[in-house]
This record gives sequence, structure tokens and C-alpha cells, in this order.
Amino acid sequence: MVVWRFVDGKPGHESQSAGLVRALVERRDTRVFDLPVQGRRRSWLSLLLGGRCADASLPDPDLLVGAGHATHPALLACRRSRGGRAVVLMRPSLPLRWFDLCIVPEHDAVAPRLNVILSRGALNSAKPVAVGRGDAGLVLVGGPSAHHGWSTAGLREAVAALLQKDPRDWTIATSRRTPADTVEALRELADGRVRLVTPEQTAPGWLVGQMGLHAVAWVTEDSVSMLYEALTAGAACGVLPVPAKRPGRVQRGLQRLLDEGVVTSFSAWRDGRELVASDPPLDESGRCADWILDRWFAG
Repeated sequence: MVVWRFVDGKPGHESQSAGLVRALVERRDTRVFDLPVQGRRRSWLSLLLGGRCADASLPDPDLLVGAGHATHPALLACRRSRGGRAVVLMRPSLPLRWFDLCIVPEHDAVAPRLNVILSRGALNSAKPVAVGRGDAGLVLVGGPSAHHGWSTAGLREAVAALLQKDPRDWTIATSRRTPADTVEALRELADGRVRLVTPEQTAPGWLVGQMGLHAVAWVTEDSVSMLYEALTAGAACGVLPVPAKRPGRVQRGLQRLLDEGVVTSFSAWRDGRELVASDPPLDESGRCADWILDRWFAG
């Protein structure tokens, strides 16, 4: 099977498509070719004018996979000129019917249809490790967003209470969205069993790799993508509260996880509820890969 994976240079988008492609490779003999997107204008011209979309030396694709709006016209242009089935991850800005398959997080509230798979969160490249998972814990810190405000004092208080109640070794990992004063407030909590790691100290992919090595992960509730990565990596997950600006689709998805007991709120944990890892871990990339292979490439 030949897969063309369209990449736009955005780590979040590339993690989604990498997760699906890896699951396909694990299940079937597959050749994967990564095609950088050259710009939406050029891709649209190729689609509208029927121009060449990729190096003619590449084998024709069976699947064309992409995440991110910039990949969509390139997918369609290449399908038109070279064939294959177009698979997009996340809800496209173009009509759903233009694609052979749309894998869309269920919180986007897309109505079911034959070419739509609703996924639990966005696909990602996380994976549990076969051996070596320790008893240590991760604290994953995001930052202010369109849907969430921020409280450095409130977050520091919650993390300090967590570290005091749970005596395991901890790694606190901040993100590029984390305010500087929050980083410094959390740095004050570091000691012999607690270390603070900032994005500047790590290589790309470090955090996803760490998730598979830790037993427990606490994630600030603004960082839903990291929460789904931790669930996919097999960690028992808790959610640290941050102020919400307004209810929305992301909050609805998080509330469903809480209602189902897949993750645990900080308040419930503080009142005695234990964190429990999903068994088996969440594997939406594998589920979607199975659908593709069973529906289109069986036999």
C-alpha cells in the first residue's frame, strides 16, 4: 500500500497524521511518502487547472492523508491527477463530501455520514511503551487560550497540593503558552523529587515520548490535545482546573470524559477518588486504521 502524507510544518497537525500512518504501517506492508505543502494558492491552482501535483517518479497513492486546512487543496489536486482516496483529519473547511473520509473529533458535532468517523479527540502519535513504564508522574501545563483564562496563583496552589499528597517523583512540563510568571512559580516547587522542564530544554517529540513512560499525568484543562495524548499513552489522567471564559465544544468534550470516568477532576481526586488508567489505552489511530483497511483494502 502506498500512502502520501501531506505535511504543513505544524507539529500538532503532523502528530495527527503521523499517528494514523503509523497505525497503518503496523497493520500492513506500507510505503509512506511525506509531501510538504507548497502553499494553498499553488495547491488551489493545481486543483482548478488540473496541473501536476507531485514528483512523477513517486508511485501512485492508495491513500492521501493530511491534517490542517493548508493540506486540503493539495490532497484534492493529487487525487484528481494521480488517484487514491483522500483522508482528512479534523473538520475540513471544504465540504465533507469532497473527501473520501473525514476523521473528526466528536466534540466538533459533525452529523454522522458514510464518509465520517467521529474520534475521541484528535488523533495523535502517542503510544504506550511495551516495557519501562515507571511509577513517576507528569504535570502538563498549558496556558491562556481562546476558551480559557489563567490564574498562576490558583495553579501553583493546586500543583503544590498535588505534590504534597502524592509522594512519587514528578516532572512538571510547561509549554510555549505558559506565562513566564507561572513558570517561575512552578520552579519554586522543584526539589529532589520534582523537576521542571521547559520547551527550550527538550527536543521535538520529547513530551509525547515521556507520556508513555509515566504512570500518572495531570493536565491543565485548557490543554485538551495533551490530555488525549496522555490517555493514548496509557497514563492514568487527572485534570487541573483553570478559569474558563465560556462554554464551548472543547469543554463539552472534556466534560464527557469526566462524566464517563475516563479522567478525574482535581476536586474529585482531592476528595478521595483514585486516578485509573483506561484498559486498554485509548487507541483512536488504530481504530481508524482498522476501518480504512477493512473497508477499502480487505482481501
